[in-house]
Amino acid sequence: MTIKIDKKIVKYNVVSEEDKAAAEVAARSAADANVIHMHEKIERPDMLVGSTYKVKTPLSEHALYVTINDVVLNPGTPHELRRPFEIFINSKNMDHFQWIVALTRIISAVFRKGGDVTFLVEELKAVFDPRGGYFKKGGKYMPSLVAEIGDAIENHLRMIGLIKNDGPDEHQKKLIKEKRAQYDKAQAEGAHHHSGFPDGAQLCGKCHTKAAIIMDGCLTCLNCGDSKCG
Repeated sequence: MTIKIDKKIVKYNVVSEEDKAAAEVAARSAADANVIHMHEKIERPDMLVGSTYKVKTPLSEHALYVTINDVVLNPGTPHELRRPFEIFINSKNMDHFQWIVALTRIISAVFRKGGDVTFLVEELKAVFDPRGGYFKKGGKYMPSLVAEIGDAIENHLRMIGLIKNDGPDEHQKKLIKEKRAQYDKAQAEGAHHHSGFPDGAQLCGKCHTKAAIIMDGCLTCLNCGDSKCG
């Protein structure tokens, strides 16, 4: 398209590639400035999106129900985010009522602060009951009821994308499959544990599941692929 200049040119500038790059950075910064991130001044909307997790342990006749509600930030934009906003824990068992209420209020306050809240998972899962822990269905070891709550929070944070799945890669999956096939062939006449892993399997130090067996003189986990031989 031809542009006709009908005025006197008094000055001009040549735009370099560096100037163009700087302008693009400034434009992106301006766009990012309008993106809302999680912080404690965000008011609670009338409706939140939530998920409820059932926690049934051998420590109590009644189950715990862990509900985590999320706030959706920047809805309908490329910067849409789903972040945890509050947590509630309910049960018919009132034995733990006082400390559970305190725990949910503290966790909810941390959620609303924003930033990286994934550290809560490791902190909670590191709590050990002096009376001893227990094994969940599937053979995963839980050192305490608090750790079980941490496990539920971890599942939720994975679901909304705050924690990335760090399970076995394709190579490890292939190795696990091969090791499991070798073991099943050798133990064809033997019984297997109801969890799907062999009877006598040891507790894996990485995934805390009773799925570690000796294969080829090496302790190998049939659940996550962790091996003492590297």
